[in-house]
Amino acid sequence: MKTCHRFRRIKTGFEREIGFSQAHAERHAGRPAAKASAKYAISTKYRMAQALNRHISHCPECG
Repeated sequence: MKTCHRFRRIKTGFEREIGFSQAHAERHAGRPAAKASAKYAISTKYRMAQALNRHISHCPECG
């Protein structure tokens, strides 16, 4: 599927945020902050999926 530059920009931003959260969770394993970061990464994946689906449904270049 061919996607536009906005799709890639949205996806890259979310993936960066997920990576930061996962790295924080790994660095602080066993602490409450790690659990919170891991949960935040999971919720960010869900929000990324919603944002990308919304983008595809509205973008004439991607759809």
